[in-house]
Order: sequence, then structure tokens, then C-alpha cells
Amino acid sequence: MKNYAEVKQTLCEMLEELGGRLAKITDDVRHTDQPVEKDFAEQATQTENDQVLDYLGNAARAEVAQIKQAITRIDKGEYGLCEACGGPIREERLKALPYASLCIQCAGKIPR
Repeated sequence: MKNYAEVKQTLCEMLEELGGRLAKITDDVRHTDQPVEKDFAEQATQTENDQVLDYLGNAARAEVAQIKQAITRIDKGEYGLCEACGGPIREERLKALPYASLCIQCAGKIPR
């Protein structure tokens, strides 16, 4: 088993950064800094903005889940192995996407 202490540290830093981003998104969607506009047209614009923020929040939450799973794989000694085929995930892929759980071949087989 390789020592992935650096990778784990990077993943933890990513979690911290995403946590801050999610907190800001949540505050914006809840309008904690600004009340909802009284003008109907402005409310419509705010609603559109809230929908975009909600999408970004969901994407960030999904990334958080993937990062937490990668940390768990490190702790179990399973990091760097493809969850689908069991083969190794190339180092280049892990550098680009440290929470990758699939090798490039298996990731390419997932329907989008």
C-alpha cells in the first residue's frame, strides 16, 4: 500500500474549500444578507439566480461526497483501485481528479 498522506491532505483541503463555498451558496439562497425583492420582476430574477445557486450547491455536495469516499478508500487501503474492474487508476488521472474512483476505461463506459 502506498502512503497517500499528501493526497489525503489535498482532499481535506478541498473539503474545507467546498464547505466554505457551500455555506456562501446557502446564505445566498436563503437571502440572509438581502431580503427578497418586493418587485415581481426582480423576484423572478432572484428565483432564476436561486435555481443556478441550487444547482451549484448540489454539484458541490456531490463533489464533497466523492471526496469523502476517496478519503475512506485511502483509510481502507483501497485508494487508486478502480471500483468497477479492480485495476489500478493511472497516477495522471488521480493527480487531475484525486477523488476518481474509476479508471479511465470504466469511467468511459458510464452512460451520461
